[in-house]
Amino acid sequence: MRNLLFVISGPSGVGKGTLVEELLKADGGLQKSVSCTTRLPRPGETPGRNYYFVDREAFERGIEENAFLEYDAHFENYYGTPRAFVEKTLKTRSVILEIDVKGGLSCKRQMPERTVLIFIAPPDLRALKERLLGRRAETEEQIELRLARAEYELSRREQYDYVVVNDDLQQAKEELLAIIQREKNRN
Repeated sequence: MRNLLFVISGPSGVGKGTLVEELLKADGGLQKSVSCTTRLPRPGETPGRNYYFVDREAFERGIEENAFLEYDAHFENYYGTPRAFVEKTLKTRSVILEIDVKGGLSCKRQMPERTVLIFIAPPDLRALKERLLGRRAETEEQIELRLARAEYELSRREQYDYVVVNDDLQQAKEELLAIIQREKNRN
């Protein structure tokens, strides 16, 4: 059985985080990757569990040293996947990583034989907007920005190895587990 890097991407509000948590409960052979960021911890976040919090200088040094499989800047902060963590973990188990499509495609370029890209799609944009509104966590303007970003991300789904529509959580979880098992057992 092969240890692989499973990248989960999709628009905000599509249920990626919930699905990743369900996968971790269902498959003990998966380890979630923890990203690095230069942003400050939010209330309730634990360093090393939610993120590795580093200063901008340390992150930029990591970029120069090729220490990230992928990285990007959002809202004046860096976010990236530490290469050493992923490579070390892949020696004993598969890694699951929840990142945006740009980062996912970068991981595939960096580790083409070990990376499986899985895109989580909403049934349609209307359903996605309803989910975002239901979270009651953002303004209407922020939701519109997320929907615009969702259209961009959805336009990249053909570059992914698999697309799973999250219309029913249990069905999407079962489909993801089947993909993971099939890929782990592939020669």
